Amino acid sequence: MTAATRTPADVWREMERGNARFVAGEPAHPRQDVDRRAELASSQAPHAALFGCSDSRLAAEIIFDKGLGDLFVVRNAGQVISSSVVGSLEYAVGVLGVPLILVLGHDECGAVRAAIDSRGPDAPPLPPHIHGLVERIQPAVDRCLLAAGTTDIRELDAQVVGREHLRDTVGELLAASELISDAVAAGTLAIVGANYRLLEGRAVPDIVVGQI
Repeated sequence: MTAATRTPADVWREMERGNARFVAGEPAHPRQDVDRRAELASSQAPHAALFGCSDSRLAAEIIFDKGLGDLFVVRNAGQVISSSVVGSLEYAVGVLGVPLILVLGHDECGAVRAAIDSRGPDAPPLPPHIHGLVERIQPAVDRCLLAAGTTDIRELDAQVVGREHLRDTVGELLAASELISDAVAAGTLAIVGANYRLLEGRAVPDIVVGQI
């Protein structure tokens, strides 16, 4: 199956199979040799784009058992949408023709924890650039506080906030990019928002936009 004939569903099934191998401790380590490096020297045709958190425990190609040239990866702390992220993902869809964008959050996320803790009454000020990232997660914190019927951040479950932020991220991406939303509407692209479980190693889908 060539990159041109892969559907969003095909690619998602490949991602699931690779993650299952990783979870089982039986990775195939495909397409990581000298020949693959030479094959990619002049062009690329990745299977999917992955936008995830920069956390060192989310090594994209490892947890999905992929090789060189398989994933177009964009990462920042807390998987926060920005113009550079949107532009990079538009390049993956519009130029490279990927049929799938995987947005990957995870448990024990430091950026989510910082967003929660920053709402505390005695929270120290954050450095400006960290604050700029963390404030993008604040809407998820606010909604979770409202849903819990409390103003006490100690009552919040960080995993619940992280899932809410993941859904926000997918929604913001669609709202920010006509190119991406049009591709989803045309059926040539799907977006999967998934949460990665650090201990288990499994990526669990939470939200799907498009057909997989």
